[in-house]
Amino acid sequence: MKYVNASKVLPEKLLLEIQQYVQGENLYIPKQETNYQKWGTVSGGKQLIDHRNSNIKASFNNGISIQQLAVEYCLSIETIKKIVYSKKIDRGNDENLD
Repeated sequence: MKYVNASKVLPEKLLLEIQQYVQGENLYIPKQETNYQKWGTVSGGKQLIDHRNSNIKASFNNGISIQQLAVEYCLSIETIKKIVYSKKIDRGNDENLD
């Protein structure tokens, strides 16, 4: 998030209106809700985690213990349990991230 001087981007009338509420302070103006994107969609982080989770489920289904998976993926046993016992549809197998 970068700082922008309001006098450089806002019309004078609007600036005077805003100054009735705030003067000399930093003001954050959020994006419109229609411009929001879900977490990880821009960076690809969600896709990577989905892929990792599907690999964890596949390993568990192939007989790897929860304890071994926790060590291999550096996650807690409880986190591994949440992943392997979740009913969420695996999307990671459909995408080639290699």
